[in-house]
Amino acid sequence: MASNDLIILIAYIPIVSFLLKRGNINIPWGTLLLSIILFIVVPLIFSILTRRRVIKNKGEDYLNNEFIPSFDKYTMVGLLLTLIIIFSFQGMKIIAQPLDIALIALPLILQTFLIFAITFGMAYLAKLPYSIAAPCGMIGASNFFELAVAVAISLFGLSSGATLATVVGVLVEVPVMLLLVRIANSMEDKFNR
Repeated sequence: MASNDLIILIAYIPIVSFLLKRGNINIPWGTLLLSIILFIVVPLIFSILTRRRVIKNKGEDYLNNEFIPSFDKYTMVGLLLTLIIIFSFQGMKIIAQPLDIALIALPLILQTFLIFAITFGMAYLAKLPYSIAAPCGMIGASNFFELAVAVAISLFGLSSGATLATVVGVLVEVPVMLLLVRIANSMEDKFNR
């Protein structure tokens, strides 16, 4: 996961800039850099500082078993509120354009399954234990839609087509990832031979 985040920090701006130019959309590098700073760097710095302070004052056991779990209910509420707000702006478009939604969703579903299959399969062939193979498959298949949603909203607004595409990504990713967890769990015995 750390490697994934580092790649995003380094490759995000050039990749997004290239893809936007292919679609004749010109967004300054400074805007893309600001989105990286606001949505990745700042939270990363706060998390590092918080982790160090909590470990220094209360220990790593407290961090892992009490501090982090105490935020579970709040993170779920935050995610649900974000989705409710986005869907309140995008709901009519989703209902009015089912074919467009399907055309966005189908490639995302196929990509997620394909990347999971490649990553999970390579871990199996490399004889990695299940405890490493399953998270590798999940992390590889994850699409970081939370960053995409944040950037789309900040650049194009809540009711834009770009935000709609990222919302469809969130709609697709959650059930697909849950299905992949079920698939990975059903294959655990194949790793423990």
